[in-house]
Amino acid sequence: MGRSRYQITEADRPHFLTNTIINWIPVFTRPATVQIILDSLAYLQKNEGVKIYGYVILENHLHWIAQSPNLAKDVARFKAFTARQLVYCLAEAKQDKILQQFCFYKKKHKSDRQHQVWEEGSHPQLLQTEEMLRQKLDYIHQNPVKRGYVDKIEHWRYSSARNYLGMPGLIDVYRDW
Repeated sequence: MGRSRYQITEADRPHFLTNTIINWIPVFTRPATVQIILDSLAYLQKNEGVKIYGYVILENHLHWIAQSPNLAKDVARFKAFTARQLVYCLAEAKQDKILQQFCFYKKKHKSDRQHQVWEEGSHPQLLQTEEMLRQKLDYIHQNPVKRGYVDKIEHWRYSSARNYLGMPGLIDVYRDW
């Protein structure tokens, strides 16, 4: 989980997570880069037993609520895989300025790679009660509205808000809580 002071304390309980692109570079402004995140979240659910309760993907970070027996490991693998895929996607799209920024802002101790895509850590916060879970889901879903991107939570494509409103979402979320 990097050098974060936050830690996953009870992996069998839901945690609110935040993953931020290095130096807040806006990477999720293209459908292809967002699809990498959506596909990876769907894979974690289907193949790794991760329960994803909700998510929102904004231009330079994502919030999600998840739980699994090995959540720290699953989050680390998610970040490593999506970083590789994002670099490949951006290279294919000839987004050299973004790739140069990934090199420029890379931490010195990350000597095993050319780029750093994600900030270190995920700032996991244990959600101890259903009330806390609902509060974080509301925060996630309201985030694009508060930023002025949309007027209603269901208008933001890259969120689980539609799932909770009985509409089809882009990926399934775990709602049996």
